Amino acid sequence: MTPGPALLFQLDLRTLLLMSVAMSGGMSMVMYSLHRSFRGEVRGLNRWSLGLLCVVAGGVSFALNGQLPGVWPGKAALLAANAFLFWGVGLSMLGTQEFFGRRPSWGLFHGIWLVGMLLTAWWMLVQPHLGARIAAFSLAAFIFYSVQSWLAWREGVRHFSYCFFAVLVTAQALTVLARMFTALTVDAVTEDVLVNGALVNVFMALASFMTLMLAVAFLMMAMRRLQGILEERSTHDPLTGVLNRRGFDIFYNKQRVQLGRDGRPLSLMSIDLDHFKAINDRYGHVVGDRVLVQIANIISQALRESDYVARFGGEEFVVLLPDAEVPRAMMVAERIREALRTGWDDQLPPCTVSIGIGTHLSREETLDGLMDRTDAALYRAKENGRDRVELAAAP
Repeated sequence: MTPGPALLFQLDLRTLLLMSVAMSGGMSMVMYSLHRSFRGEVRGLNRWSLGLLCVVAGGVSFALNGQLPGVWPGKAALLAANAFLFWGVGLSMLGTQEFFGRRPSWGLFHGIWLVGMLLTAWWMLVQPHLGARIAAFSLAAFIFYSVQSWLAWREGVRHFSYCFFAVLVTAQALTVLARMFTALTVDAVTEDVLVNGALVNVFMALASFMTLMLAVAFLMMAMRRLQGILEERSTHDPLTGVLNRRGFDIFYNKQRVQLGRDGRPLSLMSIDLDHFKAINDRYGHVVGDRVLVQIANIISQALRESDYVARFGGEEFVVLLPDAEVPRAMMVAERIREALRTGWDDQLPPCTVSIGIGTHLSREETLDGLMDRTDAALYRAKENGRDRVELAAAP
């Protein structure tokens, strides 16, 4: 006998559910791998990974319900499936909260899934009602998705990945809300959600699709954040957080072109810590690193927002002062030296710096030429007793 259209649709739905489960499992492994590699930089991936595994377990339970009656009783399978799905959606909420830097709402998570499971068990074992069970789960899912929607719209940056996730999670919240109302108004004719009619099947197919799309959207947000982290790593010193040589060159070229068109000056400061090797030898490299971080912070606090500081390696720092002539550069240098005397951390060994200052005097002078003159001034400061400022000679 040839299967009827309804049976074909049900079989396709079961196949779709199993395919969605398999893809969710793959997404879970991808997210966990990223979590292992970037657990300090991108938070929430582990929650989403575990949530997807719960969705996989719940989907398998639903798909196998009634298929292996001697191995997995139907009532136990349905209760387990509901529990896994409660956890899966709830963990995605916790992961999204962590991603946006919020404290996970564990109380809300546990309260909703516990109440949801009690209602599910009541309407399954005591007073069977499929529509009420679906409505209870839909309400819980709506709360979980609504929290994520609020966070995405409030905390997300203006980028396609964030907007995509915000739109999807909002659409999913509205979808489960509509599912709740239809579950209460449409008569449930069977206990199997996979064969309950066309409307239920549409919601099941949509839920499977949206679960995958939400995971993809969250992964896109995570990749966008990772891209920013990797870009920052390529242009910033990992110890002090200031620019490295590559980052300094990028900002210098931008400022040189901009200021060169207007004929405005540009000054450079070469800063070197005095007797830093002695600090490392006496106190160790851990204390030496703390000294470098403190120096970088003091220099940064003495600058304008338009100025840039970079660490070129070891104990050498370079400061770029756009639209600044020698008097302005001298004022900044003395501010740095004063901060080292009055604002230094008492738990660290005292430290002084020698500073050389150079200013572009012509558009033809290159960065290498300016740095050579500035470094020569720095060496004179070292030779003349350290803890002082010297000006570069004319090119």
